[in-house]
Amino acid sequence: MERIAVIDFETTGISPSSSCRATEIAVVILEQGRIVERYQSLMNAGVRVPAFIEQLTGISNAMLRTAPSAEQVMNEVNEFVGITPLLAHNAAFDQKFWDFELGRIKRTRLQNFACSLLLARRLMPAAPNHKLGTLTTFASLPNTGKAHRAMADAEMAANLTAHLAQELRQKHGLRELSHDLLVSLQKVPAAKINEHLKRHRGF
Repeated sequence: MERIAVIDFETTGISPSSSCRATEIAVVILEQGRIVERYQSLMNAGVRVPAFIEQLTGISNAMLRTAPSAEQVMNEVNEFVGITPLLAHNAAFDQKFWDFELGRIKRTRLQNFACSLLLARRLMPAAPNHKLGTLTTFASLPNTGKAHRAMADAEMAANLTAHLAQELRQKHGLRELSHDLLVSLQKVPAAKINEHLKRHRGF
């Protein structure tokens, strides 16, 4: 499978706006099932972190006061990612913030997002739920650190994606995997996954 950039944002809320912004981003580059590069930074967007978010993430207003500006961070991370295909766990959330923060520096996303949450729902139906921490434990994957910090969550999502790729090879007989295949799989109803995969095996 080609290189994939796995991203995770920490934010001050659930929907981007002038008062709801990103506070941290991490990106790990996944290549042949291994993490080969990393980028992480706090980002100061000039908004206040609510107390309950500070308690959840551990990211305080004091920490953000000395952090680089959101514009600087997004320029750096956009250069780091380039046109590498993107993936996130619950990608609908991270995609909103990626597009919003890119838009503020007059950039536009060129690539699709794959979603490890949607993929896990289809390929790991026996899991108790499809939260990132639950899936990590269920699949006996490494605990990468404190949840709700961007690098720990990005690494967990990358490890989960590598696990899902292995499942597709070993259990479903797929030899060639691509980001495009992952994007197509996440749109297929769970009941039709086997039928969809048969076509990709050439049956």
